[in-house]
Amino acid sequence: MKLWQKNIASLQEVEHFTVGKDREFDVMLGPYDVLGNIAHAKMLATVGLLTPDEAEQLREELKNIYEQTQNNSFRIEDDVEDVHSQVEFLLTKKLGDVGKKIHSARSRNDQVLVDIKLYLRAELEKTVDTIQAFFVLINNKSEELKDHLLPGYTHLQLAMPSSFGLWLGAYAEGLVDDTITLKAAYDVVNKNPLGSAAGYGSSFPINRTLTTQLLGFADLNYNVVYAQMGRGKAERIVASALANVADTLGRLSMDACLFLNQNFGFITFPPELTTGSSIMPHKKNPDVFELIRSHCNRIKALPNEIMMMTTNLPSGYHRDLQLLKEHLFPAFETLRNCIEMAGLMLSNMQVKENILQDEKYKYLFSVEEVNKLVLQGIPFRDAYKQVGLQIEANEFTYSTAVNHTHEGSIGNLFNKEVAATMSNVIASFNFQRYHEAIDALLK
Repeated sequence: MKLWQKNIASLQEVEHFTVGKDREFDVMLGPYDVLGNIAHAKMLATVGLLTPDEAEQLREELKNIYEQTQNNSFRIEDDVEDVHSQVEFLLTKKLGDVGKKIHSARSRNDQVLVDIKLYLRAELEKTVDTIQAFFVLINNKSEELKDHLLPGYTHLQLAMPSSFGLWLGAYAEGLVDDTITLKAAYDVVNKNPLGSAAGYGSSFPINRTLTTQLLGFADLNYNVVYAQMGRGKAERIVASALANVADTLGRLSMDACLFLNQNFGFITFPPELTTGSSIMPHKKNPDVFELIRSHCNRIKALPNEIMMMTTNLPSGYHRDLQLLKEHLFPAFETLRNCIEMAGLMLSNMQVKENILQDEKYKYLFSVEEVNKLVLQGIPFRDAYKQVGLQIEANEFTYSTAVNHTHEGSIGNLFNKEVAATMSNVIASFNFQRYHEAIDALLK
């Protein structure tokens, strides 16, 4: 069944090509399509396009369909084009002419827009929850390991003393900024496009502010043309935010692969968290981190994929946009799985003690020795030269004691302040607001 079909059916090859994988991904939109329908029906009753009794009949049947989406019994039948058609078909099958009225003052264009916005909003919340748990883990680990020193590198050359606490704390704070970008994406997503119809509004006296409130959106996409143009843009912004998280996670994974390498030997993991070789019995491979790294690289490519798929599109709706779901939707679960696996690994990570006592790391302390001379009154450039000459003459002496006290340094990580910042960022999403609206809609 097709909402647009009159008397002539499409050629089977055309239908197969244009529908593509839409049914598969539209099942994921099922609950959100139902919610949009309930809000739309309530609004239609307030402007006289449905009677109160008709709106109540639709609401009750839509709640039944919503239950199907929650218990995984909802499906899109083979001869039905998409989720919108399936929901309308079920309503019409049960309610007859009343079911046929649900599409008044609406197009599939704004219907899919609102479905995707509601889906993205929920997926962003799940992703933020996963990030929050991972953040707490590595922030706590940072505090736990703050006194365990580690070599720091620039250009992959020995640079200055670091610590496991400083290393993990860097990624914890990185997640704060990543979550800020997720909040920006959430703000773009959390605007109501419903009522923009095919992209040019409706001659019916609809109330778009009401559906905004009913669905718990923070605001409207006011201009109806922009509401349509926002498709593709919203997905790209969300993908960019996911890519930021993926970048942080991918870099952490690369560090872990290096640190596990025998030439570094800074960390180990229980045998059950690593893999072996078919011929080399000594191997403990960091396959989890390698796969995280690769998955994250794919997610980092996602914004560019979406950008290219929407390049040179004029205003209005275009079928190109249908394909975005295939690329973006799976990325949420992939990223969350990567975060959870990284958490499993780091929660079982064992660190090597007294790494910097090894003489091969002695030049890590060259800056410490320069600074000691500066504190005695020697100009920095002269102190630098003096220590440099000692190194060249193989006369360099040093102490492994480190005393860094400024904000964010080895001895003063400011983990509590970073945690407070993350708490403020997460609170700014105010997920509870939309949950209350959806709960009210379903009562």
